[in-house]
This record gives sequence, structure tokens and C-alpha cells, in this order.
Amino acid sequence: MPVKEIPIGVSNRHVHLSPRAVERLFGPGNALNPLRELSQPGQFACRETVSLIGPKGRIDRVRVLGPARGETQVEISLYDGYTLGVVPPVRDSGDIEGTPGIVMEGPRGRLRIDKGVICAARHIHMHPADAAAFGVHNGQRVKVSVDGPRGLILDHVLIRVSANYRLEMHIDLDEANAGQIATGRKGILLG
Repeated sequence: MPVKEIPIGVSNRHVHLSPRAVERLFGPGNALNPLRELSQPGQFACRETVSLIGPKGRIDRVRVLGPARGETQVEISLYDGYTLGVVPPVRDSGDIEGTPGIVMEGPRGRLRIDKGVICAARHIHMHPADAAAFGVHNGQRVKVSVDGPRGLILDHVLIRVSANYRLEMHIDLDEANAGQIATGRKGILLG
């Protein structure tokens, strides 16, 4: 049986903004300006950044990712949560009900959101052809092994399948640091 390798992308803290949030933080009529393309087709890092302000601290220059989304979502690591004084639950992207809120500050204003702060659950983006080749389906949870000096097995990795996706597993900075994993490293799907 062939080895099922998956490239890994390490995701640092970032925000996804609704069109309303973009205008509130960057001014009426403003749109997000691409800085560079991301690994997933149609997704991009923006020139725009915001500050996150929590009860205990502040993190400046947090990158906005585009395009704008239906709801605002803030993705931070658990360590970032300690800095800010919030406890982000580990959630699948988009699952923001019952999550904490935060204050964001941009060059043209502040915005308080009542929900939307999460620590994104580790996940694998797959095209349907990849899912078929790997023998997995959308919504399935799998294990992925990553070799190295601090090798580890990541459990409960969500499979996300779409014709708009390119094969890549996303982990956050805390997970990457724990396993000394850099973007571009490969993981092995265990099942």
C-alpha cells in the first residue's frame, strides 16, 4: 500500500472579516487588498492588519485573510489566548456559536464582536480526487503522523473536501512548535 503523504501548512494567528467589519475597521468603501496568495485557491493574505485587544493584553499586526466572509472569525493559538486573557475553544472553522468575543482595532475604528474567537481545529483540505485516493470522506476525523526529532501523532484531524481545495493539512503555531514542524513538512495519513 502506498504511503499517504500530506503537505503541512503552519497557520499563525489571523482574522476573517465580514464586509461590515472591513468598513468599520478600515473605513467606508474600503476593500481588502491582496498581499500574497495562500495555498488554498482564491484565498489570500491581505495588506491589512488589525490589533486584537483582550481583557489582559493586546496583539498588534494580526493579518487579515481574504476574501471577506459572511461572519467575522478570529483564529488564535491557545498561547495567544493567555496573552489576551480569553479562552478560545478548539473549533472547526465557522463553528463560532458560544465562543468568546474580542475588540479589534484598525486604522479607522474599533469593533467589538460578541463571538468568533477560536483556536482552529487541525484539518486537512482535500480535493475530491485526493479524498478518493486516500479513501476518506468529508467530515471524517483521522490521525496523521509527523516524523522528526520531536515526532508526534496528531489525532482528531478533520477532513474537509471541496473541488476548491488543494491538498494540505493546517495546524496552528502551538502544534507546530510542539513537533518542530515547519510549513512544507509532510505528514503520513494513518487512518
